[in-house]
Amino acid sequence: MKTDRLTRLESALGSLKARITMGGIMALVLGIGLITTILVGRTEHDLLESQRQREMSESVRTAALLGHNVLQLQRVLESVTAMLDEPTLRNPAALKEFMQSKPVMRNFFANIYLASPDGQVRIMVDEKGLSWPALNIGDRRYFGLTLAEGRPMVSAALRGSLTGEPIIAFTQPVRNAGGVYAVLGGTLRLSSRDLLDGLVDTQSGDAGVLTIVTDTQGRVLAHPDSRKLLHSISDEPRLAQAFKAWLASGSPVEPQGLLLPQAHEIVSAAGVPGPDWIVWRERSEAEVLAPVKAAREQATIWAGSLVAVLSVGLFLTLWWLLQPLTLLERRAQHMFDAGMKPEDGWPDADGEIGNLGKVLRQVGIQRAGLEQLNSEMISKLRSVMRAAPIGIAFVRDRRFELVSDELCRTLAYSTDQLLGQPVDMIVVPPEDGQPDLATLEKEAFATGNSYVGECRMRRGDASRFWARLRSRPVDPAHTDFGSIWTLVNIEEQRSARRALEWSAAHDGLTGLANRQRFDQQAQRLIAARPDSLPAALVFIDLDHFKAVNDTAGHISGDAMLRAAAAAIMSRVRSGDLAARIGGDEFALLLERCSHEAAVGVAEDIVASISAIALPWLSGSLQIGASIGVASLTPEIDTVNAWVDAADAACYAAKAAGRGVVRVGRAPGTPDSTPGQGQS
Repeated sequence: MKTDRLTRLESALGSLKARITMGGIMALVLGIGLITTILVGRTEHDLLESQRQREMSESVRTAALLGHNVLQLQRVLESVTAMLDEPTLRNPAALKEFMQSKPVMRNFFANIYLASPDGQVRIMVDEKGLSWPALNIGDRRYFGLTLAEGRPMVSAALRGSLTGEPIIAFTQPVRNAGGVYAVLGGTLRLSSRDLLDGLVDTQSGDAGVLTIVTDTQGRVLAHPDSRKLLHSISDEPRLAQAFKAWLASGSPVEPQGLLLPQAHEIVSAAGVPGPDWIVWRERSEAEVLAPVKAAREQATIWAGSLVAVLSVGLFLTLWWLLQPLTLLERRAQHMFDAGMKPEDGWPDADGEIGNLGKVLRQVGIQRAGLEQLNSEMISKLRSVMRAAPIGIAFVRDRRFELVSDELCRTLAYSTDQLLGQPVDMIVVPPEDGQPDLATLEKEAFATGNSYVGECRMRRGDASRFWARLRSRPVDPAHTDFGSIWTLVNIEEQRSARRALEWSAAHDGLTGLANRQRFDQQAQRLIAARPDSLPAALVFIDLDHFKAVNDTAGHISGDAMLRAAAAAIMSRVRSGDLAARIGGDEFALLLERCSHEAAVGVAEDIVASISAIALPWLSGSLQIGASIGVASLTPEIDTVNAWVDAADAACYAAKAAGRGVVRVGRAPGTPDSTPGQGQS
């Protein structure tokens, strides 16, 4: 009896009905599992890519804010030194009164001090008030560099001489005609994060983000845990691998940001120009993928339940629908019976075809259920796209097939206005000679890479903006399957970058080029000889400018400097470089300009500056200009030599009574003397 049951069970499991049922179950499991794996995998990858770009943007923003804070603190010290003179420094009572009259300055620093060139601190102000500590900082490297280079400095992180706390020092040289006669300094306690306040704190939505600021040696300047200040960032497990990769790449201080490798983490870094600090930002990939993981687990439960229900239903349905096959089986068992004719006992052919049709229809129903599941997965993907913080689109044949809400908001279109439309409607055509976006994408895809670039986009209201576009094929082996776009508005970042580039090469008061830009242009002309000849350097020193400052104050002095810059620019060509290279010293680089023409320009500038009259009280303020001209010759091989020639000529103009032009080295003649040249 038991043997008969086993036989029937084996027979049932080996039957066509059981095989079809098991095959259907396997098809459902494989289909649902494969589609779920592909869609979730794509979603996780794109979500991580978008988060990496966001993290790098946040690092760049934090670094820019930090650089702005440093510049603001330097300007605070600079504004104070402009009001300090040597008699005040020598008079203790006057010095005390001066320091007490600057309460706003004390709000920016933990303590402020004034030191003489020998390093002796003359006076200090902190939260306890004024003091005269017996402290000498002459051995501090930043103090020595301030004296030697005569410019503001930001120290490396160090221990304070009085408190032993981690600090950063800012210094500003105090000058007179004889040079630097004092140094004004301010310190910030890293433990209280005066400078870095708010930049490394956890922000809304960033509970799992770790933000750290270090110097180029990896010493920690800012950390949510103050106990780790001045420790190496290599001690931070979440950033150790990224720090090694950064060192291996040459320790770049990159203001535009870097993405660095770290297992299971998203790590970005951005440089702070000037003090050369690095802002590090780390976020766990698991935290980013947590919503997708939860959705995947929920989808797995739903898919398993659906497979179980469908499997039972499929088995019962097939068992009932395929009963006619039993008749066919029984008839086949008696095919060779002598008592039955070969043509008798077979099921009706039409009936069997009908039953097979019902089975096929049932399979079709199951397939529709699978497509419904696919539709649900696509709906979930659309939900993810609606929540995505960047613009996402699926593009096929250069037309939009699926767009995220953020993309629609960015482009000022509705979903219906974008779906099915060509992507060229939002892309501004490139300038003449530049490849279009379709060509760039095709070239990138042909090499197995994604396309990443910046391009101008057109909104629905016809306004335009710059965006960073990342495009990658859905399947690299079949680019006709379409591509996935991620788009981020970078208009503000580009504007900030252009502003930084402009400020790095120009004088903030006059708008002229600064000394660095001047030196670069002069070096280019020297290196390009003889193709750069003729060229001339015009050195301009304002006469009687100090009297304007002393009489009317620095505000009037600044106004006079701007007026002088405008007068200079009114006498030169658009391609000539005008620069402010000192307090009241200016210079011109005249390309493709003969010696005689340069002298003529200089004389025009003398007249133009002499005509300046700024109203003041019941009269006006006036200045003059002494100008030296030095043409570029084969003998001049450095920028300093060229500047020295023009400076010597300018000195000769001063000695000749001011308000005149003197030449340094004219073509084919020796250097000028105070009695030579022309006016």
